[in-house]
Amino acid sequence: MHLLFEVCTSPIWARRVLAGSPFPDVDALLDRADRVLAELPDAEIDAALDGHPRIGARPDNPSSAREQAAVATAGDDIRAELATRNAEYEDRFGYVYLVCASGRSAEELLAILTERLQNDPDTERRVMRSELGKINRLRLQRLLSEPAE
Repeated sequence: MHLLFEVCTSPIWARRVLAGSPFPDVDALLDRADRVLAELPDAEIDAALDGHPRIGARPDNPSSAREQAAVATAGDDIRAELATRNAEYEDRFGYVYLVCASGRSAEELLAILTERLQNDPDTERRVMRSELGKINRLRLQRLLSEPAE
């Protein structure tokens, strides 16, 4: 279960995904992870968000560091703008801006953030849940493809 907690910091998500094992294949695991996420109450989604640092902030775990690698090399102006927009986002929606950052440049992440600030709260909550699902899937796939340490 510890490895699942590294994928998503919601204890309920990790326990419910694990309860579906053994999985016949990767697709069955990913499907279970998606279904469990879709059923989580908002309070538990908030617990999952606790495991994600702000885009542009110093990552506090290896997965986030890998996913936000392009931001680490961004210029000071882009990083400052990300910090400003992150604060606006958190003031507007009450939680951290979450986006599947893998393979995206700092400029692209800033553009997505700026665009999402225009969403109404219900729409943004749905978008955030979708992004969390994408991140969980990527992390599960990476977990299964990397050799154990």
